[in-house]
Parts: sequence; C-alpha cells; structure tokens
Amino acid sequence: MAMTPRENFRAAMTRSGPEWVPLDMGKHIGSIHKTHYAALRPLLPQLGLHGGERIVDRMAQTVVPDESLLRHFGVDFRWLVPNWVQVTERTDVEGYFDMWGVPYKGAHGDHYAVDSQATAPLARCESPEDVAAAPCWPDPEDPAQFAGLAARAKELHENTGYVLGADAIKAGPLMSALQMRGYQQFFIDLVINPKLADAILGRITDLLCRMWTRYMAEVGPYVDLAYVTDDLGTQTSLLISPRVYRNRIKPFHTRLHRHIKSCADVRVMMHTDGAVLPLIEDLIESGADILNPVQTSTAGMEDTAALKARFGDRMAFHGAIDVQQMMPNATRDELRWEIARRLTDLGRDGGYIMAPCHNIGHDIPTDNTLAFFAMVREMRRYPLAHDAVLATNASYFERLKREGGA
Repeated sequence: MAMTPRENFRAAMTRSGPEWVPLDMGKHIGSIHKTHYAALRPLLPQLGLHGGERIVDRMAQTVVPDESLLRHFGVDFRWLVPNWVQVTERTDVEGYFDMWGVPYKGAHGDHYAVDSQATAPLARCESPEDVAAAPCWPDPEDPAQFAGLAARAKELHENTGYVLGADAIKAGPLMSALQMRGYQQFFIDLVINPKLADAILGRITDLLCRMWTRYMAEVGPYVDLAYVTDDLGTQTSLLISPRVYRNRIKPFHTRLHRHIKSCADVRVMMHTDGAVLPLIEDLIESGADILNPVQTSTAGMEDTAALKARFGDRMAFHGAIDVQQMMPNATRDELRWEIARRLTDLGRDGGYIMAPCHNIGHDIPTDNTLAFFAMVREMRRYPLAHDAVLATNASYFERLKREGGA
C-alpha cells in the first residue's frame, strides 16, 4: 500500500525509506505573489482556480493558494496560518503597524517594508525597565490569533493524509528586536549595552513562548512540524559575528525551540535567509530539526552536497531551489538540471523537502513555475527518477560531477 504524504514525510525525516521527496509550497514565506498567481489562472483553466484574494503574508503580498492548485502541483503540505490580529492601519501613509508596533510602508500595492523613516517603537528605551513598560507589546493571549485553527487542523488530520504544519508567528527574537529598536541601534546594543539587548530579546521570547503555548493547545495534537523565523544572514555574510550570535541570540533561540517541543510532538523548522553556514551547527544545538530555505544564491550555501555530508545526519533541509537568479532566468534544461542536482545532493536517503527557497515572485516566468512543479512530479520518486535522466545525458552528468553533486 502506498504511503500517505504524512507517512512519507516521517520516513523522509527519519531516513527510513521514503517513497518520494516531499514537496512544499503555501506557507507565509514560500507562497506565490498575488500578481504571479493572477497570471497562472488563465494558464490552468481546467482547475477553475479560486483564491488569490486572501493574503497569507501582507508584507510580501503572497496569497493563500487554492486547494486545486496544491493538488495539481503535488504539494504534500497543508499549512495552518495564525490570523492577522492586533494590526493598526496608518493614516499618514499607505501602511500599517503590526502587532509588535513596527511601522510598515506600502510600495504601490506590490509589497510592504519596514518604514525606516518612522520611529521604531523601542527607539527611546534607555533601560530594561523602559522596555518592560513600553506600550507596544502585543497581547499573547488574544484568542482571535488562532481562532478556527483547531477545527481546521482536526479536519485535515482526520480526513486527509497531508503533512500538517503550524505556520510561523511572524516574529523572531533577533528580527523583531531589530525592527522594534531600530537596526543600527540594536546592533550597537548587542555590543555595548547587553543588559538592554537581553531585556528586549527576553521580552520578545517570553511573548512568543506564550503565543506558541496557546497555538499548540489548538493544533498541537494534529501537526507534524512548527515553523519559526529569524533571519541571520545577508547575501555574503552573517548579520552578526558567530561569537555575538552564540553569546546574545542563541540562548533565546534555544529557549523558544525547546518550549515549542515541550508543547507538542513536532519537528521545528527554522527559517533564516542568507549566508548562514557558520551557524548551522549552532542551529542544530538550539533544537532546530529542519533548515529553511537553504538559499543557494548566497555565500557558502551553494554547495548542497557539502551541506548534506556535513550536517545531513543531524538536520534535514527544506528549499534549495533558488528564486533570485535560477527560476527567473533558467532555460528548461537548466531548470531540470537544478532540480536533479538538489535531489541528488540532498535527497538520496531522505532528509530533504524540495521547495522554492522563498516566495514565487512576479519576476519568475509562469512557464518556469509550471515546468518546475511538473518536473518535480516526474523526478522525485525513489529510486530517484532523475538518475535515469542523468545516466542518459552526459552533459547533465558531467556538469553535476564537476560541481560536486555526484
């Protein structure tokens, strides 16, 4: 009897004989921009696509994909997304204040970004006492944040075989501290005012733990993994040194990850963009089980064979299909080769979830999006179907060999 996606996911994570490489798409970092989604509709008339009006991530303007599209693409995951609450619309510009009081500004309806010209909510704090007394902190017990998710999770768990994920509460200790304090000032705090930095990081982590307690009380019996986010890297380097990360940030990540696992039997998938190779060992020690998104366009992350060899017995990988250069510009042959390489490097014995490494933006040709999902359906079953392709196509095989994938 064939495995369900949920059974296959568990086999992939334990490296115990999965039938195919799991495929993901649809969470708040990893969905489809609304403009791209609208362009897909006329190309898939047989699906009668609905959706696209409901935004899953207001900042990135990505949508909740229609169920028929997820089935058509062969996506194994279904994500439970916290509700957008405690948000205040701005009256001075197009934009909003999120639940942490962070100001966002719109960019012509295309996306929203943190407004660096506005005053950050903790900018004037001078002491840990000021941090505690600041009026910007959200209500972690707000029942509206997770309303309806328990029933949805129960229905999906009992009536489908999909992998169920608890999508992220959109905050992380470092990311939120930078946004709430102001990037430059918080980087300074980490070095010259560690008591204030720890007060901010601690308050954010306290609230996140309380939110995850409530979240897991609703969906914990049904979900397979929990998604957390906290960017640590740029295109070429870390945001902070490994020493500063280990001394100032890692304790809060560890506390959060362990807390989530104490609330439910889940794997923790951690999202961090950028060139984070120097911190992967630390992320494993913090309790992260799956690394997302494996941004192969950044320094040190391009050699996925080396990542697998070094960390693959202790951490699974999610993503690795580049949306910055490869998917916008690839030919069909290049796209097929890229899929083959990442499957070969990361998926041979399990421990890999294939996915675009970030959102599918409107700079990606719709033909490439459709081709990507079609090729993955063709190539992802064990024994990996792309082995036959590579064996009969010397150019693919030689290129794979030269770049360290075989």
